[in-house]
Parts: sequence; C-alpha cells; structure tokens
Amino acid sequence: MLSCPRCQAPLEPAALQCPRCQLTLKAHGHPGIPLHYTEGDEALCVSCVYEADDTCNFSQRPHAKTCTLYRSATAQAELTLPSPSVGHQVNIWLRNHRGLLALGGLLLLSLVLVLVR
Repeated sequence: MLSCPRCQAPLEPAALQCPRCQLTLKAHGHPGIPLHYTEGDEALCVSCVYEADDTCNFSQRPHAKTCTLYRSATAQAELTLPSPSVGHQVNIWLRNHRGLLALGGLLLLSLVLVLVR
C-alpha cells in the first residue's frame, strides 16, 4: 500500500489528495500524472536522470521541490534488461533480412542448375 510522502498516512492508489494532510498527490487533478515530492530540503533535480544527461526543460530546474517528470537516477541504474538469447537474435536477424535470404537462395539455385548441366 502507498503512503503519503508528508504524513505517511496509508493511501489508495488512485487518491488525488492525502485524506489526512490534504497534500496533492496527482498533478493537475489527473490520476494518471503522479506528482513527485522531495524528501527534506534537497531538490529533486540532484537525483534525476534528466538532470544528469542535461535534457530537463522544467522551469523550476535545478531547484524543483515537486516534479511530474522525475525519474530516479539510482533506480534507472539498477534497471537492467536481460540480453536476448542467441537463438532469439538469429530469429530477429532472419526476419529482418528476408530479401537478402531470398536473393541468396536464388543465387544458390542458379549455381546448382548451372553445375547440373
């Protein structure tokens, strides 16, 4: 269960405001836009991925205390995708190069027909 960043009250996932302290939890009153808050006096920008790669265009940068675009740099670094297996990579290559395989097959068929004569 989620908890309020200010008062730690238990929250419903779709809650727009904290029932105890009335802290706004969703940006612009929209349940699909989470509003991230800083903990303490440090700005969110310090630990944000967009600040690290200098792609943030938020007007309150680099002193933002709340942000809808925030992505944690530490969580991003921990997120690793498994590499696809060799069989899967070969399958993708074959699917993407069907034309090349067809031309190679025609060339091989032509060579076999010439050698048989």
